[in-house]
Amino acid sequence: MADSKKTVFLANIWKNNPVIVQILGICSALAVTNNLTNTLIMGVGLIFVTAFSSLTISALRKLIPRNVRMMIQVLIIATYVIILDIVLKAYLPSISKALGPYVGLIITNCIIMGRAEAFAQSHGPILSFLDGVSAGIGYSLILLAVAFIRELLGFGTIFGVRVMPESFTPWVIMIMAPSAFFILGAIIWIARTPIVKKK
Repeated sequence: MADSKKTVFLANIWKNNPVIVQILGICSALAVTNNLTNTLIMGVGLIFVTAFSSLTISALRKLIPRNVRMMIQVLIIATYVIILDIVLKAYLPSISKALGPYVGLIITNCIIMGRAEAFAQSHGPILSFLDGVSAGIGYSLILLAVAFIRELLGFGTIFGVRVMPESFTPWVIMIMAPSAFFILGAIIWIARTPIVKKK
Protein backbone atom coordinates (compact mmCIF):
# COMPACT_ATOMS: atom_id res chain seq x y z
CA MET A 1 0.00 0.00 0.00
CA ALA A 2 2.86 2.35 0.84
CA ASP A 3 4.46 1.68 -2.55
CA SER A 4 1.11 2.25 -4.23
CA LYS A 5 0.69 5.62 -2.47
CA LYS A 6 4.22 6.65 -3.44
CA THR A 7 3.67 5.61 -7.06
CA VAL A 8 0.39 7.50 -7.28
CA PHE A 9 1.90 10.60 -5.68
CA LEU A 10 4.99 10.74 -7.91
CA ALA A 11 3.30 9.81 -11.20
CA ASN A 12 1.59 13.15 -11.91
CA ILE A 13 4.57 15.27 -10.90
CA TRP A 14 6.70 14.25 -13.88
CA LYS A 15 5.95 10.98 -15.70
CA ASN A 16 2.25 11.77 -16.23
CA ASN A 17 2.42 15.51 -15.67
CA PRO A 18 -0.94 16.93 -16.84
CA VAL A 19 0.70 19.81 -18.72
CA ILE A 20 3.77 18.11 -20.22
CA VAL A 21 2.12 14.82 -21.17
CA GLN A 22 -1.55 15.67 -21.66
CA ILE A 23 -1.33 19.42 -22.49
CA LEU A 24 -4.19 20.20 -20.08
CA GLY A 25 -5.07 23.39 -18.25
CA ILE A 26 -2.86 25.70 -20.31
CA CYS A 27 -5.33 28.62 -20.02
CA SER A 28 -3.78 29.47 -16.65
CA ALA A 29 -0.33 29.52 -18.22
CA LEU A 30 -1.50 32.48 -20.27
CA ALA A 31 -3.49 34.12 -17.49
CA VAL A 32 -1.45 34.32 -14.30
CA THR A 33 2.18 33.50 -15.06
CA ASN A 34 3.59 37.02 -15.45
CA ASN A 35 4.02 37.19 -11.67
CA LEU A 36 5.46 34.51 -9.38
CA THR A 37 3.38 35.52 -6.34
CA ASN A 38 0.08 35.25 -8.20
CA THR A 39 1.18 31.98 -9.80
CA LEU A 40 2.13 30.47 -6.43
CA ILE A 41 -1.23 31.39 -4.88
CA MET A 42 -3.06 30.05 -7.93
CA GLY A 43 -1.04 26.83 -7.71
CA VAL A 44 -1.78 26.33 -4.02
CA GLY A 45 -5.45 27.01 -4.70
CA LEU A 46 -5.53 24.50 -7.51
CA ILE A 47 -3.84 21.85 -5.34
CA PHE A 48 -6.49 22.45 -2.65
CA VAL A 49 -9.39 22.18 -5.09
CA THR A 50 -8.01 19.15 -6.97
CA ALA A 51 -7.12 17.22 -3.81
CA PHE A 52 -10.36 17.76 -1.91
CA SER A 53 -12.56 17.41 -4.99
CA SER A 54 -10.96 14.04 -5.73
CA LEU A 55 -11.33 13.00 -2.09
CA THR A 56 -15.02 13.94 -2.00
CA ILE A 57 -15.87 12.43 -5.38
CA SER A 58 -14.13 9.19 -4.43
CA ALA A 59 -15.94 9.02 -1.08
CA LEU A 60 -19.32 9.52 -2.78
CA ARG A 61 -18.62 7.55 -5.96
CA LYS A 62 -20.87 4.61 -5.04
CA LEU A 63 -23.75 6.93 -4.17
CA ILE A 64 -23.66 9.04 -7.33
CA PRO A 65 -25.88 7.77 -10.20
CA ARG A 66 -23.70 7.19 -13.25
CA ASN A 67 -25.92 9.17 -15.61
CA VAL A 68 -25.52 12.40 -13.57
CA ARG A 69 -21.97 11.92 -12.28
CA MET A 70 -20.46 14.71 -14.41
CA MET A 71 -22.99 17.22 -13.07
CA ILE A 72 -22.31 16.17 -9.48
CA GLN A 73 -18.55 16.37 -10.05
CA VAL A 74 -18.85 19.93 -11.34
CA LEU A 75 -20.97 20.89 -8.30
CA ILE A 76 -18.40 19.40 -5.92
CA ILE A 77 -15.52 21.18 -7.69
CA ALA A 78 -17.49 24.45 -7.72
CA THR A 79 -18.05 24.19 -3.96
CA TYR A 80 -14.32 24.05 -3.25
CA VAL A 81 -13.59 26.83 -5.76
CA ILE A 82 -16.13 29.07 -4.00
CA ILE A 83 -14.47 28.31 -0.64
CA LEU A 84 -11.08 29.22 -2.16
CA ASP A 85 -12.46 32.43 -3.66
CA ILE A 86 -14.00 33.51 -0.33
CA VAL A 87 -10.74 32.84 1.55
CA LEU A 88 -8.70 34.81 -1.00
CA LYS A 89 -11.08 37.76 -0.86
CA ALA A 90 -11.01 37.72 2.95
CA TYR A 91 -7.29 37.30 3.57
CA LEU A 92 -5.51 38.22 0.30
CA PRO A 93 -7.75 40.83 -1.34
CA SER A 94 -5.02 42.33 -3.55
CA ILE A 95 -4.08 38.94 -4.99
CA SER A 96 -7.75 38.01 -5.36
CA LYS A 97 -8.27 41.19 -7.38
CA ALA A 98 -5.16 40.51 -9.50
CA LEU A 99 -6.29 36.96 -10.29
CA GLY A 100 -9.74 38.27 -11.17
CA PRO A 101 -12.02 35.75 -12.89
CA TYR A 102 -9.32 33.11 -13.24
CA VAL A 103 -10.01 31.68 -9.77
CA GLY A 104 -13.58 30.96 -10.84
CA LEU A 105 -12.33 29.35 -14.03
CA ILE A 106 -10.66 26.63 -11.94
CA ILE A 107 -14.11 25.00 -12.04
CA THR A 108 -13.64 24.26 -15.74
CA ASN A 109 -10.00 23.21 -15.46
CA CYS A 110 -9.58 19.97 -17.42
CA ILE A 111 -7.06 18.62 -14.93
CA ILE A 112 -9.54 18.54 -12.05
CA MET A 113 -12.30 16.95 -14.12
CA GLY A 114 -9.77 14.58 -15.67
CA ARG A 115 -8.48 13.28 -12.33
CA ALA A 116 -12.03 12.99 -10.99
CA GLU A 117 -13.18 10.93 -13.96
CA ALA A 118 -10.01 8.92 -14.61
CA PHE A 119 -8.91 8.21 -11.03
CA ALA A 120 -11.27 9.24 -8.23
CA GLN A 121 -14.23 7.36 -9.74
CA SER A 122 -12.39 4.05 -9.47
CA HIS A 123 -10.09 4.41 -6.43
CA GLY A 124 -10.41 4.94 -2.69
CA PRO A 125 -10.48 8.37 -1.00
CA ILE A 126 -6.87 8.34 0.29
CA LEU A 127 -5.31 7.40 -3.05
CA SER A 128 -7.60 9.87 -4.81
CA PHE A 129 -6.55 12.64 -2.43
CA LEU A 130 -2.86 11.87 -3.10
CA ASP A 131 -3.53 11.76 -6.83
CA GLY A 132 -5.20 15.18 -6.64
CA VAL A 133 -2.33 16.65 -4.63
CA SER A 134 0.30 15.31 -7.04
CA ALA A 135 -1.63 16.47 -10.13
CA GLY A 136 -1.89 19.94 -8.59
CA ILE A 137 1.81 20.01 -7.68
CA GLY A 138 2.87 18.83 -11.14
CA TYR A 139 0.72 21.50 -12.75
CA SER A 140 1.89 24.23 -10.37
CA LEU A 141 5.58 23.44 -10.91
CA ILE A 142 5.22 24.01 -14.66
CA LEU A 143 3.34 27.27 -14.12
CA LEU A 144 5.99 28.46 -11.64
CA ALA A 145 8.74 27.69 -14.16
CA VAL A 146 6.92 29.78 -16.78
CA ALA A 147 6.28 32.58 -14.26
CA PHE A 148 9.92 32.60 -13.13
CA ILE A 149 11.17 33.22 -16.68
CA ARG A 150 8.48 35.78 -17.48
CA GLU A 151 8.91 37.82 -14.30
CA LEU A 152 12.70 37.69 -14.42
CA LEU A 153 13.00 38.80 -18.03
CA GLY A 154 9.85 40.94 -18.16
CA PHE A 155 10.32 42.90 -14.92
CA GLY A 156 13.82 42.01 -13.72
CA THR A 157 12.36 40.76 -10.43
CA ILE A 158 11.69 37.51 -8.55
CA PHE A 159 8.68 37.59 -6.21
CA GLY A 160 8.70 41.36 -6.67
CA VAL A 161 12.33 41.77 -5.52
CA ARG A 162 14.65 43.29 -8.11
CA VAL A 163 17.50 40.91 -8.99
CA MET A 164 18.61 42.21 -12.37
CA PRO A 165 21.01 45.19 -12.58
CA GLU A 166 19.65 48.69 -13.17
CA SER A 167 21.12 48.60 -16.66
CA PHE A 168 18.93 45.61 -17.57
CA THR A 169 16.30 46.39 -20.19
CA PRO A 170 13.09 44.42 -19.57
CA TRP A 171 11.91 42.21 -22.40
CA VAL A 172 8.50 43.68 -23.19
CA ILE A 173 7.45 40.50 -25.00
CA MET A 174 7.69 38.60 -21.70
CA ILE A 175 4.96 40.78 -20.19
CA MET A 176 2.67 40.01 -23.12
CA ALA A 177 0.37 36.98 -22.89
CA PRO A 178 1.69 35.04 -25.94
CA SER A 179 5.12 34.68 -24.30
CA ALA A 180 3.59 32.18 -21.85
CA PHE A 181 2.79 29.82 -24.71
CA PHE A 182 6.28 30.16 -26.21
CA ILE A 183 7.91 29.35 -22.86
CA LEU A 184 5.46 26.54 -22.13
CA GLY A 185 6.11 25.07 -25.56
CA ALA A 186 9.87 25.18 -24.93
CA ILE A 187 9.46 23.44 -21.54
CA ILE A 188 7.30 20.70 -23.10
CA TRP A 189 9.80 20.26 -25.95
CA ILE A 190 12.72 19.93 -23.52
CA ALA A 191 10.77 17.54 -21.27
CA ARG A 192 9.87 15.33 -24.20
CA THR A 193 13.38 15.03 -25.63
CA PRO A 194 14.69 11.44 -25.46
CA ILE A 195 17.59 12.31 -23.10
CA VAL A 196 15.32 13.94 -20.50
CA LYS A 197 12.64 11.25 -20.83
CA LYS A 198 15.17 8.50 -20.13
CA LYS A 199 16.12 10.22 -16.87
